[in-house]
Amino acid sequence: MAKTKRKSQGKKQQSKAETSTLNLKEELAQKRKAAQARKEFTSLISKLLGSGLFLGMLLFFVGGVKAAIPGLLGVVVISLSYKYPRQALFAFVIYVPFSGTIIYYLGNSPILQLAKDAFYVPAAIALWQTCKRQSQPFIVPKAINTTFFILLGCCLLTLVLINGGQQLSASGGDIPLGVGILGFKVFLGYAPLISCVYYLIRNKQDFLLLSRLQIALILICGILGIIQYILLTIGVCKGTVGVSGDALFKASLEARCYFGGALLYTPEQGVIRLPGTFVAPWQWAWFLISSTFFTFATTFSDKSILWRLISLAALALVFVNAVISGQRIALALVPTSFVLLLLLTGQIGNLKKFIPLVGGFALILLIAMAANPTVVQDRMDSFIGRWNAAPPQAFIVDQFEENWKDVETPIGSGLGRATNSARVMGKTKLVETYYPKVLYEVGIIGMLAFLAFVTSITIAAFKAHRSMKSRELRTYGASMWVFILFISYNTYYYPLDVDPVAVYYWLSAGIAFKLPAIDKQQNAEQIEVKSTGKKGRIKK
Repeated sequence: MAKTKRKSQGKKQQSKAETSTLNLKEELAQKRKAAQARKEFTSLISKLLGSGLFLGMLLFFVGGVKAAIPGLLGVVVISLSYKYPRQALFAFVIYVPFSGTIIYYLGNSPILQLAKDAFYVPAAIALWQTCKRQSQPFIVPKAINTTFFILLGCCLLTLVLINGGQQLSASGGDIPLGVGILGFKVFLGYAPLISCVYYLIRNKQDFLLLSRLQIALILICGILGIIQYILLTIGVCKGTVGVSGDALFKASLEARCYFGGALLYTPEQGVIRLPGTFVAPWQWAWFLISSTFFTFATTFSDKSILWRLISLAALALVFVNAVISGQRIALALVPTSFVLLLLLTGQIGNLKKFIPLVGGFALILLIAMAANPTVVQDRMDSFIGRWNAAPPQAFIVDQFEENWKDVETPIGSGLGRATNSARVMGKTKLVETYYPKVLYEVGIIGMLAFLAFVTSITIAAFKAHRSMKSRELRTYGASMWVFILFISYNTYYYPLDVDPVAVYYWLSAGIAFKLPAIDKQQNAEQIEVKSTGKKGRIKK
């Protein structure tokens, strides 16, 4: 009996020694790997700085400091983004809400307008190559594959036949192929972000990092938006002064106040249009609308009480900024989106959270409105006046009728021909609603293909959130689905063409499609923990 005990003790000691040896080997291997990674990073940085400085000096002699700095930064950022795609995608998400501020601090140039793509494009290429090496599909999920490739085929057909045909007879500085390429980049350029986000989120920790990062960005931007308003009201920033006539009612870059771009602040006329941290006021309005969905999702789904409170504070700032920004669309759609989320995510049934939350936000909204009665009255009068003069439904129908007559072929009049940012390459037409704009550019065939594509995304996102067992993940997924649903079929103006919705739409889809995989991981871990616990009890 004693011999048996000694043998078992000897075996235990031997196994412990083997385990400790393995752990030591693993630690040493990890240290060697970390040292190698640091060495590679240092070597890469030194090479990039050398080549970047050389290019910067050449550009300095050609275009001065405004050309040299973007050139230097471009070389460094593009190379690092390709080498470290995961970090680049996080940097891309951080850059988006501050892009307007950064652009005007470094100097407003067309190159800087594309600066965020220096993070996104190399990272997307690197991820695509990784998927190819590992025999993984880049376009995920499979449910959207068919409609995506049909839409891509329609776009390429329009680009080659229509823009290419126009290029053969182009004159007077018009570059139809350039217009088409820029139009394609705006139309579908960020669709691969679905796959990038899908592979960026490896587990629940990555998901929490991304969702909480988004809340932190909204919180910072909300605070900066309020600071901007205070600086204007106390006179630190002068606003729209020294102008007359129509200029009193137009946002101006000369009136810029520390953050963001062009603004309009004429209190004696009761007119305010704040840009927040973005280039233009209406982009700030759509940032506030988008932020309602992200803050709502984290407020109702995060397990951490601290992050739920932080998200709640961010949501409150979104409501306050919707009032003081002077944007009628934000004032109308932020509360509407909140109510829509309560109804479609099922959180309205959670009365314990619902009643105090709605009461609190109603109070915040009333206080903000009472503190700024002139702004609110102006926005309400403007909203009612605009509605009476041109009701949205009649405006959209008119836009459809007008562009249906003007479209040249069943495959459109050319990609980019109604895209505002493509006007640097040639002639473009102003179309103020989204689906008529798509109709004009890619024709009825392309528009129907796009409608099929966003419908497949919406259905896939709905099925994804319904398939999850975790209540928290299901709530977040439902919030993303509501946002996708709202933007997919919104045709009033063109938020999908510009930041931040042009990024957040595809970002939300990527998150929604990844959540079921995280849910399965979580369930598998719980089953493993339970089975381990049962084995331990049996041994005892």
